Amino acid sequence: MTRRRTIIIGTILVIAALAAVAFFVTRARSRTAAAAQFETIKAERGDLTSVVGATGTVRANQTGIVSWQTSGTVGEVSAQVGDRVDEGDALAALEPATLAQNIILARADLVVARRALDDLLESQTATAQAQVALLSAKTALDDAQTTRDSYDYKRATQESVENAQANLALAQDRVDEARAVYQKFKNNPPEDPRRAQAYTEYYAAVKSRDGAQANLNWLTGGPTSEDISEADADLALAQAQYDDAVRARERVKDGPNADDVAAAQARVDAIQATLDLARVVAPFSGTVTEAEPLRGDLVSPGTLAFRIDDINRLFVKVPVSEVDINNVQVGQPVALTFDAIIGEQYNGRVTEVGQVGDVTQGAVDFTVTVEVTDPDEMVKPSMTAAVTILVQQLKDVLTIPNRAVRFVDGERVVYVLRDGEAVPVKIELGASSDLESEVVGGEVAVGDLIVLNPPTIFGGPGGGPGGGGFGGGN
Repeated sequence: MTRRRTIIIGTILVIAALAAVAFFVTRARSRTAAAAQFETIKAERGDLTSVVGATGTVRANQTGIVSWQTSGTVGEVSAQVGDRVDEGDALAALEPATLAQNIILARADLVVARRALDDLLESQTATAQAQVALLSAKTALDDAQTTRDSYDYKRATQESVENAQANLALAQDRVDEARAVYQKFKNNPPEDPRRAQAYTEYYAAVKSRDGAQANLNWLTGGPTSEDISEADADLALAQAQYDDAVRARERVKDGPNADDVAAAQARVDAIQATLDLARVVAPFSGTVTEAEPLRGDLVSPGTLAFRIDDINRLFVKVPVSEVDINNVQVGQPVALTFDAIIGEQYNGRVTEVGQVGDVTQGAVDFTVTVEVTDPDEMVKPSMTAAVTILVQQLKDVLTIPNRAVRFVDGERVVYVLRDGEAVPVKIELGASSDLESEVVGGEVAVGDLIVLNPPTIFGGPGGGPGGGGFGGGN
């Protein structure tokens, strides 16, 4: 009985062992089969180049459209498409005989205006004339001051007045004596020499007395209020004229006055501008990319003449998403390719980063300007360029493919193959390129097998570190 029980128990144990082995073998085979369904890659450390990509159109450094400013018939044409021109070069001109009268007369006006400017700059006549005028004004001022000052003092001393009175008394005595003599011969015939002599002496005595009286009157008299007012007015006028002369002298004593020169130059420039209506000139140095006029063409104001482009420097303006704009800085290197230039890559650098975004269909983009630093004759304005901005270069960092990243419950995760199963683990990402992202935190380690195609039941939608695009972040 005991032996039989032992056999039964042993049999049961063998069966259980065989069942366990079968279970674990089946489970291992199942896990192996499941694991074989996953595409994996090993998490490793390496270098990462973070980039931002965009597309834009090539433009020249400067572009200018030159049009005719007046009507006429095209005469000389000096520039053709492809010509290199410098700023101010004449590109074409109208026939003089077909111009408006004011433009034709401007040529003569310009000669006169330039001569006046040259005289102002070179001639010493203005300085000499200002000096003469100043001296004349000073003399007039001194005379007016002397006259006005004389009204503030007595005309004579008391002694002079008494002397004048004495002279008048003596003169009156002579008049009385001469009158008495003349009365004796007054009734004599006119031809009587004694009568004539007596009259002459009497007349002379009267004249002498009147002079003495006038002298006394002047010495004892004074100016009237009208005299003083007139003298004040004369003095004020003389002072104003002297001040004007001083200012005029100051303006020219060290050479021509700057304001006068500016005014004369403005007249020259205004006349020259009128003459320039008859021609078109290059507004800046560049290459002629369009040339419309032909000799004999009739043109009017606004008619297109030339297009000038400065193609020595070429730029590309590209829109960059708000997600990436803070990673873009002036001076960063850029790689450029062109649809029209197969197999060639060009270099560039960021020259300007927009500070205000543009909203288009709910997306915010910022304009970034890139200069092509090694253009050749194949790169032309208006070509489409693919721009790749090198944002950051990292050495020896842990990286994972962007296609392995998923969002689960609002958090980034990757699936790691452990014991044949895809297990989600949280991660934090740093910089990203178009293919890989830097792992800066989480539960991923070097050597982990990262699942690139986890089953749908495990993961949420989407791929890449940010659900698309180039930008990274935690």
